[in-house]
Amino acid sequence: MMLLKEILQKKGGQPITVPASATVADAIRAMTGHKVGSVMIPNADGSPAGIFTERDVLNLCAEGRTDFVKMSIRPCMTCAMTTGKPGDKVSEILVIMTVKRFRHMPVVDEDGKMIGVVSIGDLVKAKLEETAQEAQALREYITT
Repeated sequence: MMLLKEILQKKGGQPITVPASATVADAIRAMTGHKVGSVMIPNADGSPAGIFTERDVLNLCAEGRTDFVKMSIRPCMTCAMTTGKPGDKVSEILVIMTVKRFRHMPVVDEDGKMIGVVSIGDLVKAKLEETAQEAQALREYITT
């Protein structure tokens, strides 16, 4: 049973962030520069204030709002986020993300400070690796 902290250890690094004073263009540049699908907007204490994703960019475009250089990130970010904890099970978080239909989840420590972000892709990859290891262990058990 794999935990979120194991995924964060494999991924390494801190979550990609932009300040609350950033523009949408700043957030897009950060996402493309780091090849990620979301950026976090932290509060002064390191807790997550909001998340801005590729889907948010698409929604803005669909609404005809494309002046990203002048557009503040604040009204465009999602503030009502579900967060994970390092000890959460990957299988349980996969269910939550699937049911609630989102693809990025900030992971916070016991003080509420962001320590990473996991994507649905990270979780699926981890689950596939876990399943492959279980299958190999069963094959070895059967042949001995």
